[in-house]
Amino acid sequence: MLQVKNLTITHRADDRELLNNFSMVLGDGDKAALIGEEGNGKSTLLKLLYDETLVDNYVEYSGEIIRNGARIGYLAQELAPENRGLSIYEFCAESTAFYDLTPKELSGIAARLMLPADFFYGERLVEQLSGGEKVKLQLARILMEQPDMLFLDEPSNDIDLDTLAWLENFIQETKTPVLYISHDETLLERTANKIIHIEQIRRKTKSRYTVAAVGYAEYVSRRESGLIRQEQAARKERDEYQKQQERFRQIQQKVEHQQNAISRQDPHGGRLLKKKMHAVKSLERRFEKEYENMTELPETEDAIYIRFGEKNVRPNGKRVLDFALPELRAGERLLAKNIRLSVIGPEHICIVGKNGMGKTTLLREIAGNLQKRSDIHVFYMPQNYEDALPMERTPVEYLSKSGDKEEISRIRTYLGSMKYTADEMGHAIGELSGGQKAKLLLLKMSMEGCDVLLLDEPTRNFSPLSNPVIRSMLKGFRGAIISVSHDRKYIGEVAETVYELTANGLYKVEREQA
Repeated sequence: MLQVKNLTITHRADDRELLNNFSMVLGDGDKAALIGEEGNGKSTLLKLLYDETLVDNYVEYSGEIIRNGARIGYLAQELAPENRGLSIYEFCAESTAFYDLTPKELSGIAARLMLPADFFYGERLVEQLSGGEKVKLQLARILMEQPDMLFLDEPSNDIDLDTLAWLENFIQETKTPVLYISHDETLLERTANKIIHIEQIRRKTKSRYTVAAVGYAEYVSRRESGLIRQEQAARKERDEYQKQQERFRQIQQKVEHQQNAISRQDPHGGRLLKKKMHAVKSLERRFEKEYENMTELPETEDAIYIRFGEKNVRPNGKRVLDFALPELRAGERLLAKNIRLSVIGPEHICIVGKNGMGKTTLLREIAGNLQKRSDIHVFYMPQNYEDALPMERTPVEYLSKSGDKEEISRIRTYLGSMKYTADEMGHAIGELSGGQKAKLLLLKMSMEGCDVLLLDEPTRNFSPLSNPVIRSMLKGFRGAIISVSHDRKYIGEVAETVYELTANGLYKVEREQA
């Protein structure tokens, strides 16, 4: 069992409090999902609970972390650079437990992860593995250590639909308590039985957290109902307060008028009015105290206010793309052949396929084809944001064209609506979280009046509570969308047509299979 008592975490660089007085328990049978916006400290909390030395250089903390001698297996969000050049065998051999296990025990771990029995002795380099294979390899080395609990940081990123289904089953079936971070709503709905929600409100000046021993769908439903009730109560209290204030002002004005009109020859009446005014002042202080204790209007951080205008439209019947590629290659490696894709009008298309099939490579080829044309306005959102964003510039500089005061003011308003603080608007883009970079690209799309969007995993860096807003925005986009995604909610709600990329080209997928 893991116990956390009164944990407070503060970011050293900007003295921002990530968590205040946080407490939780991870016990037998718990599948606890850690959710919240990017930059709120989810990964920092996971690292801290695993090993304080991983965060010592950038946060300060107080409180108790009681591990009770438990062995914790930690899956990092990204492989360490020094591991990428290792072979599979060398990677496994770095764990002393690898040599302590019998071939039968290793084979059992491989079977549990749906890997070949001889996988751990392979000579392929780790960096050459698919996203799903990398996740399974790291989990295998963790399982060799026979952990008492598992900490998983974004295990659902960069894995295909088949591996996502496997991961869901793994989390559901394991008897080991799991604390994990994921943006995949479907995975959360199918696996979590406890939700830990970290928020930054009041322009990221106050931290807030919720621990709920319920599934994700029930948590979202309860949260929405609670926010509605809170808003209704808060508005009702404010209406009553305004009525009280109006009655109070009438009484106050009446007493003040009487005080001004009373004759100095009537000291008794003067004393009575002083008592009345004293009572009025007491009433005023009582009202002020009641106002301070009013139910707060609900504040959440999942709302993103952005929409596409009338410029972002492709007429029905207008051909956007007629693409043919005899061979799709990554260097010398042949990924697929005989690829054809036709897009007409405001179609919303999603390409799926197994890890390593070349979906990102294909989308990059399509982007190169479309960006040469002058009759359409294309925006390409790559999977690696560094390919599209100037990391040394600020968000305001990136979005600004003229640099005049009116434009800068408008951009700051837009960024504010997407939950950027004033400080973050002035930070270099390279210092921002993945989610903040993704929001910046979405805002650029909206401002530039694009009518064709090329999106590589567009929802991968948004919180599960923000993603419904992103999907709604893209679903309503009246131009063409050509995308790659493993997000099942996105595929179901935004994509009108789904194609699977195989070694022999693109094949249309029936909707119930997508």
